[in-house]
Amino acid sequence: MSKILTVDLPGRAYDIEIERGLLDQVGERCRAVLPRAKTLFVVTDSTVGPLYAQRVLDSLEKAGFFAILHTVPAGEESKCVERLQELWEAMMAARLTRTDGVVALGGGVVGDLAGFAAATVLRGVDYIQIPTTLLAQVDSSVGGKVAIDLKAGKNLAGAFWQPKGVFIDPEVLITLTDRTFSDGMAEVIKYGCIRDRAFFDKLAAWGGRSGVMEHIEEVIHTCCDIKRKVVLNDERDTGERMVLNFGHTIGHAFELAGHYETWTHGQGVAAGMCVATRLGEQMGITPAGTEQAIENILKEYQLPISIPCPWDTLVEAVGLDKKNAGSDIRLIVLEKLGKAIPHPMARQALLDSLNPMWKGN
Repeated sequence: MSKILTVDLPGRAYDIEIERGLLDQVGERCRAVLPRAKTLFVVTDSTVGPLYAQRVLDSLEKAGFFAILHTVPAGEESKCVERLQELWEAMMAARLTRTDGVVALGGGVVGDLAGFAAATVLRGVDYIQIPTTLLAQVDSSVGGKVAIDLKAGKNLAGAFWQPKGVFIDPEVLITLTDRTFSDGMAEVIKYGCIRDRAFFDKLAAWGGRSGVMEHIEEVIHTCCDIKRKVVLNDERDTGERMVLNFGHTIGHAFELAGHYETWTHGQGVAAGMCVATRLGEQMGITPAGTEQAIENILKEYQLPISIPCPWDTLVEAVGLDKKNAGSDIRLIVLEKLGKAIPHPMARQALLDSLNPMWKGN
């Protein structure tokens, strides 16, 4: 049975549809939201393509679209200027017009890259998200943030470009490796931390991948609903939406320390949530014992609670954080489990608070 959530942004509303077997029905779903499109430019990667691309192409062609497949190498390194330009040129070679569209079939990297290409080619064409990883299904496919990485850091060039639809088939998750599934669980756990203590407790009780998969529609729906509500209140990430970045300020430093290869985004966020919660406890904002509760659940889902990171890398990442405002930063901390708040502080004060932790490592 399909679960539908509507992101009701004025003039840019779209539905998030969650349904087992939806992958074989994406053609009719795309036709419903892109009635004028003739060509759909499908972007996938070298991991997802062999598994699911043909099913999607068949469904699109059955719905009357001319579907063109473009595959990029799997991995964070594809979120770069060179791949973006490659997509632009391929889209022009395919004679894409402003009434056509782009389909992102894959995880967060494909969604960000294809979405940014759609936002910028021909000054913007419509696009569809078909997320195939847990992280993309519960987080990155929703909300309209699209970006590529720069040498200076992650997601530093991008746009706000809302999709015309997000079509989620939970059945595709069965092909994920345990590491990739755990990567997505970091964002799932984050949602419990920032907005829903009861959901956090359920995740702790389910205790692992098999338990989560028994309730996967509920998990995806809960996370998407939380993000949907936050985005409706703050589409451009100037206030409430910042709470979605709990664990990300330090997490991005961990990713940078591993050159975006050693540590996944979810692993960085997991360890980043622990650091942010420890800081919150030290500042008297977060109740004592909260970090231990978060560490316990992260261990259940095979996620790290700490990651080695050179001090200079941490300083660099904090300096590039997109929540910066002048010399200040808004660190996301927990007022309690289930409620996150932005905590404004001077960037140097944050670094001074972090320094003893790093010296102790």
